[in-house]
Amino acid sequence: MELARNSDQKQRQRKKNNVIKDSIGERIFNILNYCFFIILGFATLFPFLNVIAKSFSSEAAVVSGIVTFFPIDFQIGTYELVLGNKQFLNSFRITIIVTIIGTLGSLFMTVLAAYPLSKPNLKFRKPLLLIYVFTMLFNGGIIPTYLVMRELSMVNTVWALFVPGLINVFYMLIVKNFFEAIPDSLEESAKLDGASNMRILFNIILPLSKPVLATVGLFYAVLLWNSYFNAMIYITSSDLKTLQLYLKELIASTQEVMTIAGQIDVNRDLNQAPEAVRAASIVTATVPILLVYPFLQKHFVKGVLVGSVKG
Repeated sequence: MELARNSDQKQRQRKKNNVIKDSIGERIFNILNYCFFIILGFATLFPFLNVIAKSFSSEAAVVSGIVTFFPIDFQIGTYELVLGNKQFLNSFRITIIVTIIGTLGSLFMTVLAAYPLSKPNLKFRKPLLLIYVFTMLFNGGIIPTYLVMRELSMVNTVWALFVPGLINVFYMLIVKNFFEAIPDSLEESAKLDGASNMRILFNIILPLSKPVLATVGLFYAVLLWNSYFNAMIYITSSDLKTLQLYLKELIASTQEVMTIAGQIDVNRDLNQAPEAVRAASIVTATVPILLVYPFLQKHFVKGVLVGSVKG
């Protein structure tokens, strides 16, 4: 009996020692993880914080290179200059129009492509999916695409800014997979009541698909908002330049950035550092798309929960 008791006590002591060792090791591991992600997050935020600080700093502070994370000699003259720039405001308007119309059009076309492809009984389903996947890996190239756009009379039009990328195959596959997870019994019961395929799609499937539609819609919106390549290729008119193309030309310019507006107010413009004006333009162009995230956050959370329950 005494030997059994001693062995039990030794086993309990070993377990306690192992628990203590594990807890210390876990604490050290968690501390290292926290330190790593804090440093990584700081390194990620540093450029953005630096740009914001420069946009609010005085000309002398920006030129001398002493601005880091906080503005020095706080001022808002750069934002007055940027928001008073006609070219900036026109590019801002074009980008908003392209983002809204392009996002809605892309979602519509994506849903129309994803819904039938999510049905196992669709004829030639596998070959069609292979064709879509093929377009993810290969394309005709810039010159053939430009020739097609020119033949369609889309060069120097707003349509050229979003029609070439109206459907993103990767996003379409995400929506297709989400549709496949919806129970077939819902559609079968609706068909028994006489509902058509389009009515089932718009009245049953889409209301249940708000999380994936919000996620993919945000992806499309960010893609269109940040796009400058299509505008650089297809647009030559200054009236149709997008905001990102304007910023590209602004940052790449070696001359005084204030002259891009076409007019100079000597008392105001010449007292602003070009780098500060660039920073203010970048911040002004970034803030609108950042404001969209809080409104769609609940759909992201719901989408994660649905995926965790079904996965």
